[in-house]
Amino acid sequence: MVTAAAATVTVTAIALLVITEQPGSGSDPLGAAVAQISGGQSGIKLESARQQVILQTAATEAFSVTSQPKISSAPPPVSSSGGGTSGGSPVVNAPAPNPGTAQSIAYGLLSSYGFSKSQWGCLDDLWNAESGWRYNAENASGAYGIPQALPGSKMATAGSDWQTNPTTQINWGLTYIKNTYGTPCGAWGHEQADGWY
Repeated sequence: MVTAAAATVTVTAIALLVITEQPGSGSDPLGAAVAQISGGQSGIKLESARQQVILQTAATEAFSVTSQPKISSAPPPVSSSGGGTSGGSPVVNAPAPNPGTAQSIAYGLLSSYGFSKSQWGCLDDLWNAESGWRYNAENASGAYGIPQALPGSKMATAGSDWQTNPTTQINWGLTYIKNTYGTPCGAWGHEQADGWY
């Protein structure tokens, strides 16, 4: 399209040049300008650009969608102890977290609770929704910490430093998830359905 615009500007400029150099000419000035440039190098470039624009226009008009895109399906269910789905909850695929974060601590603890790494995405989404992975997150109802234990003092069963230690909170939360929902994906499914877990 830019080439076509450039060609139009060039033809117009040359036509004006020819018209202004031949005042009072009784012949068709535009025809004279086209005739003058059609045999030269500029004429060859303009004709090539015109042919390219014609081909591009034809290709655009002939374009059509021949099929709908294929959408991947969810992975097949696997046992709730190891991981793909639990209670119909889908697995949420996610990359491993950055080292040194609460997420990294949780990721490293999954296998000690019998969860496969495929459960990580569900746990990440669950606790991101609940607390943003903040160890000091607290809501108006009194829920506290990364797993949002209600009341927060329940986490004392995992350690006396439950108010400040992400590892203590994560251990309590993974125990709660395993005993209540079977897997992080089971807990995430409940969270999505009911707004809490």
